[in-house]
Amino acid sequence: MNRKLMFSRSLSYAAVAMLLGFVVCLTGCSGDDDDDNNGGGSSTSTVNTVPTSDPLSSVVAASFDNPRNTGITAVDNANNIADYVKALVAAYDANALPAGFNFPLANTSDDTFRSIPGLKNSIVARWLDPLGYGPNAPRFGANCDYIAYFGEGWDNDWSDETGIGRAPQWNGSGEAAWIWVNHEYVSGNIATTTSAPDNQWLTLATFMKNEGILTNDVTSNSWAQQDVDKLNYAARRQLGGSWVRIVKDPYSLEWKVDRAAPNVRYDATSNTLARIEGYTPSSVDHDDFGTNLPNGIATGINSDCSGGQSPWGTVVTCEENVQDWFGDLENCWTSNQQFTHTTATDAFAAGKTVSPTYTTDTSTVFGSHSDTRTHHKRDIYGFPVEMDPGEFPSLWYEDSDGRGHRKLGVMGRCRWENVTFATGTDWGLVSGEPIVIYGGDDRRGGRIFKFITSSNYTSGMSRDEVRGLLDSGTLYVAHFDNLDNDTGYTINGGSAPALSGSLATGSGQGTGRWIELSVSSTDIAPNAGQSLAGNGYVTDVGTTGTTVGAALQDNNYNGIGAYTSDNLLLSSLFTACTKIGVKELNRPEDVEWEPHNGILYVAFTNHTRRTALDANGVLYDPATQATTSARDDAVGSIFGLIENGRDPSNTGNFTFWRAWRGTEGTTALEAADPDNLVIDRDGGVWFGTDGNFGRNGTADAFYYLDLTTSGVGRAFRVVATPSDAECTGPCFASDMNTIFASVQHPGEGQTSTWPTERE
Repeated sequence: MNRKLMFSRSLSYAAVAMLLGFVVCLTGCSGDDDDDNNGGGSSTSTVNTVPTSDPLSSVVAASFDNPRNTGITAVDNANNIADYVKALVAAYDANALPAGFNFPLANTSDDTFRSIPGLKNSIVARWLDPLGYGPNAPRFGANCDYIAYFGEGWDNDWSDETGIGRAPQWNGSGEAAWIWVNHEYVSGNIATTTSAPDNQWLTLATFMKNEGILTNDVTSNSWAQQDVDKLNYAARRQLGGSWVRIVKDPYSLEWKVDRAAPNVRYDATSNTLARIEGYTPSSVDHDDFGTNLPNGIATGINSDCSGGQSPWGTVVTCEENVQDWFGDLENCWTSNQQFTHTTATDAFAAGKTVSPTYTTDTSTVFGSHSDTRTHHKRDIYGFPVEMDPGEFPSLWYEDSDGRGHRKLGVMGRCRWENVTFATGTDWGLVSGEPIVIYGGDDRRGGRIFKFITSSNYTSGMSRDEVRGLLDSGTLYVAHFDNLDNDTGYTINGGSAPALSGSLATGSGQGTGRWIELSVSSTDIAPNAGQSLAGNGYVTDVGTTGTTVGAALQDNNYNGIGAYTSDNLLLSSLFTACTKIGVKELNRPEDVEWEPHNGILYVAFTNHTRRTALDANGVLYDPATQATTSARDDAVGSIFGLIENGRDPSNTGNFTFWRAWRGTEGTTALEAADPDNLVIDRDGGVWFGTDGNFGRNGTADAFYYLDLTTSGVGRAFRVVATPSDAECTGPCFASDMNTIFASVQHPGEGQTSTWPTERE
């Protein structure tokens, strides 16, 4: 560990000070790292420099505090939030709630964080809050998202002799924990030499001015390039993730950061390093100062949206909208999913070998930095990244010791939103079975993927051995046969699923299949043999039996150039899936495994634009595609998926159904645009929303999804964010007595001062 640590940091801190001229510990490494004292300039203030009147993204806790005597036994005797809310749902159905009892939470909007009676709210951490003491303490990052909870003591039964023990889910303390929090992006517009920054960029610039890092007038429309560069690089410190110890006060029930703990920040600079496992980048990466890194080692993590908590105690943080920072590798698609190949220079032109553009796009945010040494190739980002929380940011993964951070190149590049692990009912791995990981590509037309390790997990394996299983495996994509191509949420044909406990809504069921993604795959391409007459590309897409491998390697197949290797395939999953005709989905924002019934739940947020493919999986000619109707899914859905034989390692068929459909309106049970899902300890389904404010004019919120009433899936609002803020990253404490949620981008489009109370 020390070898790797010294290598990366010898390239970092002093060089940052000389190259970029600002305090490098803005959101640096762990608070106990002496090297943080290096660099140019100094910061003497640690608390009072944050513009507190600005809207600040924050993690919020809602703790169970039920002193009320409702007169309803099940409600009054509830032991945790999940039981409490489920009892309230039953009382709601029986019309037994006391008059004026605010359940479900009122479907309104304001500039506060609200919750139902019986919950007590507290702000855990705000953007730019110090996570330690002293001038060089790391600071909480921007636009927090995914949260993973590790109750203290969860791993007390682990040993070198007996291998990994119980999983972190639902184990350990409910009153003291370490949490991982993602930091996704900075809202608004960065400064240029001719324009002032706005929104969160202005907040960051003001903070830097207060710290003495910037000395110019940050509200001016005239900026020196060196000051723009300082702000640009500072933003890299705001992305990534935080590893933070938090403690609940037993009297006030408020959660606070333990600033004396060795809290750590991971970010998008070369202070954080990760090995790319299973994918070979287009070139050797370098640190932010131009010095080459070892082969396969990548600089930083960014665009960290949602993620997944592994049963062995790591966190998979997913790099989603990386195209905003260094450029889109799959830049052959418009926002309407129109395939652009009208000139001979287009990378994905029909009849031409697929050849993505890897170099930095200088029109992007990080690509616009005037020092090209800070630029990085596009294909080192866009992966699920397995972080080893608590380890030094610069500790990249090594097979020899099983520690450190790695990007799961074996799962390929796309706009990954999250992953989930298939587990047993104890939320742990199942002995004798491979590790199975599901994940979603959060873009219009994105797909759901499954990765199955080549070897099986065996009880007694050490953590190092378990992590080693992810080094190799097979990647599959889900093709939803009966999903209507015009809507993306209607199921064509099929009867209502017959599931115990009325877990389906009766909207009908469809069937689908898993397709192996490889240039040697012998699975049949979904669009094999379909006519392409009149589309302007080629005459057909092969015969009925054309395999995925043959289709991918065909330089004319479906109007998209050939994939000559699996490495090229892994670089651009969206385009590869479109080439073989995989059914497009309505932005799969989250997938979560429910182990008690063996169900994979999927949140489809929305899709109101056109598709790249027709109903047969055939690529539209751009002229034809421009005249097609857009999908009309503005409100989103939650689907359930069951594997054939309820076996997650199944590589054949699955059954799917729609468990809930979003609605437009402001009455009690209406909500739109589901985002992150949560499965509670007992298998209950919960979700947050992103877009309800824009669709319905009421706050985005966190809901319990009632699936016990036959034929109806109902969303009961439990907590709500300030207006125009996404309710994201929700999770429970191990005892289910606290809900944590991230209030992301408050005030992004509306006036807000949250979390500061208005006078």
